Amino acid sequence: MAHRITWLETGHSFEAESDEAVLSAARRSDVPFAYDCRSGGCGTCRVRVVQGEVRYDDELPMGLSEEEAAAGQALLCQARACSDLVLSADPPDLGTPPQRLLARVDSVQPLCSDVTRLCLELPVDAGFSYRPGQYMNVHLPDGGHRSFSMASAPKGAVVDFHIRRIAGGRFTDGELAQLQPGDALEVELPLGSFCLRPQDYRPIVMLATGTGLAPLKAMLEALQGDPDCPPVSLYWGARTEADLYLHDEIAQWGEGLYEFNYVPVLSRAGDAWTGRRGHVQHAVVQDLAEQLGECAFYLCGSPAMIADAKKTLVAHGADAGFFYSDGFVFQRRDAPVTATSSPDITTTKPVVSATVGT
Repeated sequence: MAHRITWLETGHSFEAESDEAVLSAARRSDVPFAYDCRSGGCGTCRVRVVQGEVRYDDELPMGLSEEEAAAGQALLCQARACSDLVLSADPPDLGTPPQRLLARVDSVQPLCSDVTRLCLELPVDAGFSYRPGQYMNVHLPDGGHRSFSMASAPKGAVVDFHIRRIAGGRFTDGELAQLQPGDALEVELPLGSFCLRPQDYRPIVMLATGTGLAPLKAMLEALQGDPDCPPVSLYWGARTEADLYLHDEIAQWGEGLYEFNYVPVLSRAGDAWTGRRGHVQHAVVQDLAEQLGECAFYLCGSPAMIADAKKTLVAHGADAGFFYSDGFVFQRRDAPVTATSSPDITTTKPVVSATVGT
């Protein structure tokens, strides 16, 4: 049975069968809802159901909490229509449309034992820009791709990426180690809708695990010197101190920000570690419990962290309408090639964004 779906803000209208994801029907009708991973992890395709009802095949997708679903939010990549629907979502404003082009390797250097900084030089005449938080796809010779978030704000032709090595990964444990300055990579960018929302006019709280730091770094660089920059807190989670690959550099970022607070949190800290222990979401609650309802949250890293952070923060007063996230899911060499757009291997991203890659 087909149901009529209407996008309130744009007037787009299309039909979706009751047994298909609403996003699949929207794409078939060229309706431009934002999306990234298409697996329910990143939350990019989040909408508010104004009229009607949706269902999910099994349980709620990882990117949607029970509280968010109860408040009328839905993820179109997994939601099935149970009736005609009226949906509300801001139309994506992502700047330049994606382009597929050849980038040149500028440099490759280790940041820690399993994270590499890859700097790519893009054609200066490409005529495009990206928004901090977005990502690119690296296209592989076998027809697959890997996604990685830009780790630097738009400035000049050289773009920075943080790439974690995944054992058995086609790209991160294979091609990446062989790259030399001047080598060419076929890339597609900009992609994804994970980006700053300055219209929120709220203090910003960023939560990252691992290389989920990359798109947040790009955002923070973009905020440097901005007279309207709100207070920003960055909580970066890692296993051990050795995994905090930009620890010393981050401590200096506050010089160009209005008010900046950096809190590294380790889940497997050694005896010598004197900083915070545990998980980033719990550290945020401990520090900001009285302020959570006033903040906007940017979460990037493992889908498990993102899901638990949303649940935990909402339970302590955070507004579910001000969560923006980009989750990373990893594929290995023997994983089937998919068309999902996500970072390193598959980001439920971005997500992406960003991102990780294999």
